[in-house]
Amino acid sequence: MWIDTHAHLTAEAFDADRPAVLERARLAGVGQVICIGDDAASSRAGVELAEASSGVYAAVGIHPHSADEADDEALAVIERLAGEGKVAAIGETGLDYHYDHAPRAAQQEAFRRHIRLARRVGLPLVVHNRKADKDVLRLLEEEGAAEVGGVLHCFWSGAETALRALELGFFLGVGGPVTFKSADELRAVLRALPADRLLVETDAPYLAPVPYRGRRNEPAYAAEAGRALAELLGMPEEELAAQTTANARRLFSRLGSDTL
Repeated sequence: MWIDTHAHLTAEAFDADRPAVLERARLAGVGQVICIGDDAASSRAGVELAEASSGVYAAVGIHPHSADEADDEALAVIERLAGEGKVAAIGETGLDYHYDHAPRAAQQEAFRRHIRLARRVGLPLVVHNRKADKDVLRLLEEEGAAEVGGVLHCFWSGAETALRALELGFFLGVGGPVTFKSADELRAVLRALPADRLLVETDAPYLAPVPYRGRRNEPAYAAEAGRALAELLGMPEEELAAQTTANARRLFSRLGSDTL
C-alpha cells in the first residue's frame, strides 16, 4: 500500500469527480491520502472531507502564498480544526521566495506561528520550501520544530539542505518531480538518502509524474512516483511501499487503519 502524504483534494480541479478520483487511487494501491489545507476555508473543507471519507486525513494550515491572511482569527480557526481526530498535521506552511505572493516578512511570521501552533497541539508540520532553504531551516531551528518533526514537501533542494532536515527529525516528500528529465540533481541527492526518511506524495492536482506530465495530477499517481523512487534506490517496489507507509505512520501518528 502507498500513502499519498500530500494532495489538495478540495481543489476546484476535483469538484466534478472527487469520488472517482479516490476510487482510482484505491485501485492503484493507494490506501490513504492526506488532504492539505491552503487557508482556513480549504482546511475546514479538508476536515469535512476526511470525516466523510474512509482513508482520507487532513492537514490544516495557511500556505505562504496567503501569509497575509494568517491573522489571529484565521489561526484560531486552524487551531480549533487541529483538535479534530482525523487532522494529522499542521500545514501547508513555510516559505516561497520564487513567487513572493506575500511579503517575505509576513511569510516568516506566519511560518513561525504555525511552528508554535504545531508544538502546542503536538502535530507534525507539512512545510513548503521554494528557493528559501536557509530561512526555512533557520526558522525550524529557532522555533524548536524538531520537537514535533514534519516533512519538507516536494523536496527539490541540495544535499546539505536534505541532511540538515534529517538532523531536525524531518522527512522528505518525493512526488512527480523524481520522474522529470530535468531532475538529475534531485535524483542524485535522493539516491544517497536513507529510505526510512522518505515519503511518497503527489501534490495533486499539480506536478503530475511522467507519463502524465501536463495533465491533472491525482492521488492514484502516487504509485507512479513510488515506482520511480524504488527504481532509483534499487529497491523492490513492494519493499519501498511498505517502507514509505511505515514512515508515514511514524510521522503522522493520527493515521488510523481505515483505507480508501
